Amino acid sequence: MRRRTLQTLLAASGAAAMLALTPVAADAAPFSGGNYGAYGFEGQYPTVGGCTGSFRQVGPTKTASGMSLKYFYSDRCGSYARIDNSRNNCAAVIERSNSGAGNADGWVSETVDPGINYAYTKIGNNLSGRVSRALLTCDGHVLAYTNWY
Repeated sequence: MRRRTLQTLLAASGAAAMLALTPVAADAAPFSGGNYGAYGFEGQYPTVGGCTGSFRQVGPTKTASGMSLKYFYSDRCGSYARIDNSRNNCAAVIERSNSGAGNADGWVSETVDPGINYAYTKIGNNLSGRVSRALLTCDGHVLAYTNWY
């Protein structure tokens, strides 16, 4: 896969505000932009009641620099991204498209907690014709991403 900069992908996807909000330090925290939060379950982690146990991995695990990116989907709740074996200054991201056309209208990210090597995002609601995809970003660059589902 050709390595693209986060700025290039975000400009193409309409989530340019993410650059300004991506933290430099590895302080675990969710960040979001666009119209994220406009749909049910957005703003909740996948452990929220009614969603726990309903997610399954969709598509292959993507890897970059020994780190992995996985996309999980639930037909009840939506989707979330998880990264594993991650280093500091990396984040899991879900981009969501309202129209189903694969242009991000909203996004949420989660940075890696100090002392651990994984992170997972809050839910992105890609139900009712909406689509989403997962990204692994480090140091302001997209290292891996999934298809839109």
